Amino acid sequence: MGRFVNPDSSAFQVALNSKIYVDKTGLISYTNSVLDTTNAYICNSRPRRFGKSYAANMLAAYYSKGADSEKMFSGLAISRNIDFKKHLNQYDVIHIDIQWFLANCNDANKVVAFITKSVLDELRDLYPEVLTQDTGTIPDALSRVKERTGQKFVVIIDEWDVIIRDGSMTEAIQDEYLNFLRGMFKGVEPTKYIQLAYLTGILPIKKEKTQSAVNNLDEFTMLQADELAPYIGFTEEEVKKLCGEYGRDFDKVKKWYDGYLLNGYQVYNPKAVVSVMTKGKFRSYWSETGSYEVIVPLICMNYDGLKNAIIEMLSGSEVKVDTATFKNDPAKIQNRDDVLTYLIHLGYLGYNEDTEMAFVPNEEIRQELITAVKSSNWDELIEFQQKSRRLLIATLEMNERQVAAEIDRIHSEYASMIQYHDENSLSSTLTIAYLGALQYYFKPVRELPTGLGFADFVFIPKPEYKSTYPALVIELKWNKNAKTALQQIKDKRYPESILDYTGAILLVGINYDKESKKHQCLIEKYDKN
Repeated sequence: MGRFVNPDSSAFQVALNSKIYVDKTGLISYTNSVLDTTNAYICNSRPRRFGKSYAANMLAAYYSKGADSEKMFSGLAISRNIDFKKHLNQYDVIHIDIQWFLANCNDANKVVAFITKSVLDELRDLYPEVLTQDTGTIPDALSRVKERTGQKFVVIIDEWDVIIRDGSMTEAIQDEYLNFLRGMFKGVEPTKYIQLAYLTGILPIKKEKTQSAVNNLDEFTMLQADELAPYIGFTEEEVKKLCGEYGRDFDKVKKWYDGYLLNGYQVYNPKAVVSVMTKGKFRSYWSETGSYEVIVPLICMNYDGLKNAIIEMLSGSEVKVDTATFKNDPAKIQNRDDVLTYLIHLGYLGYNEDTEMAFVPNEEIRQELITAVKSSNWDELIEFQQKSRRLLIATLEMNERQVAAEIDRIHSEYASMIQYHDENSLSSTLTIAYLGALQYYFKPVRELPTGLGFADFVFIPKPEYKSTYPALVIELKWNKNAKTALQQIKDKRYPESILDYTGAILLVGINYDKESKKHQCLIEKYDKN
């Protein structure tokens, strides 16, 4: 066994030793199903702290000839697979972490040479009769071994994209590295010696012009997770089980850490879930991921529509994103959609593949983005938050005239973003208008099924504010009157479904008059008796 060639199973054992381990060996079932096929070339990208290295370590422990891991995997899901023992510890495995090599290389210009020498030295020790000192590249070495012995390789590369994401890397270093990957995986010869290629990082493979620089890789991403969706983060069922074991409020965990929608699965950030289970504190654990410093320059980019899009998403809305323009290279960001797509890959935004809409996935991320905005001195948003808080205060004080005036003001100032045509555009204004409420309330529930119909907006206070902040049930009308809106809330018994979630409840009816271009508002306290 070696450090990089045929490693032992100690790295994966660390995961198994942890207080919380969620079985993700179903990923092995998938990789077993594609071994030695055209689908055996995989790039699985996901945000930091979503279990990238755990997955890479798991695959290495399972396939490596340098490990004896049958006991380790017994009792896990993969052990019940018919092919479990067929592939267990049967392959020469090369497992490298590009982040480690970069950190331990004195000269970034020589990182590819450092990787090459480190792996070749171990391959020569393993196959001295095949590999001589004139074998100068890893692909050449793998090709020679296959030709002489018939042995194919499993190649696992962790943090594959760190050289692409690191702004200090020159284009020459990146090009040399991409050529290294092409040599490893692209073309006819690699199909002779690759049993499985598994790359993982935050970004998909960098695009050159319109296609991937290594275009024979199957890519699984935060945009399109496909079959690997349940192995990227924790699924809802896994989180429910943990909540039961640790006595945590699942609904609260969901509001704080859910929101990533991948191929029909609701996916949670594993780092956050494990932290709240073991520590019991509902707060943001995202800043501990190390990617925070990336956000500030991104949101400060003065691309047309970017800041408006961020305001809308922070307020609870979704925005359309064209993800096709992003080259999977932060240095090549050119427009609003590129920024939003990068934020999706980083995990700061969720993405609905069917609707092509981006959104802030949960309370944890919303707080992180707000903090990033504040640190960026984005004065417009800070000012807007202040206006929004005035609207909230007026609502809580039941000052109907001021509520209408504040909404008038917000609509007027953001008319370029929101043009009124119907009730839907009125709802867009209300979404951003109550941005300031999200310090005290969870993201508003849109069209919540309540009583005999669907309320337009329902704001539920966070548990710590339950005793001091009422729930808000808001109904909107277009070119009618506020009284009609308020009466609908009562007639259709909208508040009934939230009685268990809150203390006091305010009913808010808002109308926009098309002729006067003014809003009207009526507010009443809800009598629960």
